Amino acid sequence: MAIGVIHMAFDRYGYPKYVTVAEKRAKAQKSLEKLRSKNSDIVPVILDGSKLARTWWGKAWNGNLESYSDYANRIGRGRSYVRHGAVLDLKITPGKITALVQGSETKPYRIEIAIQALGKTTWEAITKACEGKIDSLQELIEGKFPKALADLFTVQGKGLFPAPKEISLSCSCPDWATMCKHVAAALYGAGARLDENPELFFVLRSVNIDDLVSKAIAQKSETLLKKSGRKSGRVIDHDDISAMFGIEMEAEDEKASQTATAKEGGTKEKTARFGTAKTRKDL
Repeated sequence: MAIGVIHMAFDRYGYPKYVTVAEKRAKAQKSLEKLRSKNSDIVPVILDGSKLARTWWGKAWNGNLESYSDYANRIGRGRSYVRHGAVLDLKITPGKITALVQGSETKPYRIEIAIQALGKTTWEAITKACEGKIDSLQELIEGKFPKALADLFTVQGKGLFPAPKEISLSCSCPDWATMCKHVAAALYGAGARLDENPELFFVLRSVNIDDLVSKAIAQKSETLLKKSGRKSGRVIDHDDISAMFGIEMEAEDEKASQTATAKEGGTKEKTARFGTAKTRKDL
């Protein structure tokens, strides 16, 4: 954290002055408008309702952070900041989250969160585990995959999501804590951003989402092709039927053919006789 002086309003009893949610929202909105007038590239975090995350990716991101004792007791400090629109700008790039969060000062604080790239060994293990289990990029983005994959993605230290040791936090505020309210707000803001575009998660972790999907689909296609070229186990071969019933199918076929020929011959003979009798009668 940066070293500085905390400017805070106090009431007449010497306690920090209470600021309503409406006042916080108004202050954040004013700062946002000021930022946008100078930079049109500003992208604030705006929640759709009161939930911090709605999709599988957003929830999994937040759940991962909250699952570590290092963060569990402090990350909650950022929830209200996200809810009242204090995250004025948040961008996700390879290995980095940058944000502007409105605090007690007039100017918003600058946050930078560095996240290590996903390890090559871990990524290869995950892509292999996904082979044949993902049908499309859309299903992956929507979180529609087997529970076994969800468990694999979120396992601590070996999944897709970063552990605290892979995350470096920085804020321009004077708070001495490693995870101040503004950093916590940025982390939750990242979860909301993943709700909007889950593909940014793979950008952040510096891996190619196409590798995961293409290999999974290719494996499934190969499996289906192999199955289509293999005779169904429900179809019984001619020889198998012979062995099953202890008969010679070829002999039976010949017998059936001979019977059909004899019947045909008999019919022709009857027709000939009938025609002869008719002729004699007419005469």
